[in-house]
Amino acid sequence: MPLSNPFDVVLFEPEIPQNTGSIARTCAAVGVPLHLVGKLGFKIDDHSVKRAGLDYWDKVKVITHKDFDEYLLFAKGRKVLLFSSRAPKPYTVAPYEEGCSLVFGKETAGLPDYILNSFTENIYGIPTLPSIRSLNLSNAVAIVVYECLRQLGALNSVYIEE
Repeated sequence: MPLSNPFDVVLFEPEIPQNTGSIARTCAAVGVPLHLVGKLGFKIDDHSVKRAGLDYWDKVKVITHKDFDEYLLFAKGRKVLLFSSRAPKPYTVAPYEEGCSLVFGKETAGLPDYILNSFTENIYGIPTLPSIRSLNLSNAVAIVVYECLRQLGALNSVYIEE
């Protein structure tokens, strides 16, 4: 079942080009846009970004925003779900819906407090052992994206309808 109103994958100030490339490939695979917000730790045309995304760049819609406020204006009216290693609830209980925003922070610091404090009821995380502070960003995005698709009933076959 294709989504009539796809959700957004939002990366706040991503730093590692290979992660962003891998995330772009995940977005291409499921037909959702990728939003890059704020100062990036690389140039969008960096070879390592392109290489990680392989030949799927023409299949993903990448939108850049100068800051989080600009993204929020773009996403007005959408449910915003934050994903953080400091979350009080697991990602499996997030209220996913078509058109929602799945927001992830930078690799070294996650989401800043001013963003977390703006959406305190909508912060979710992926469970890990206490000795492991977080998962790789591209892995975390893939886990959450596929859980969102599962809950929305979009994974009823091996291939998602276009």
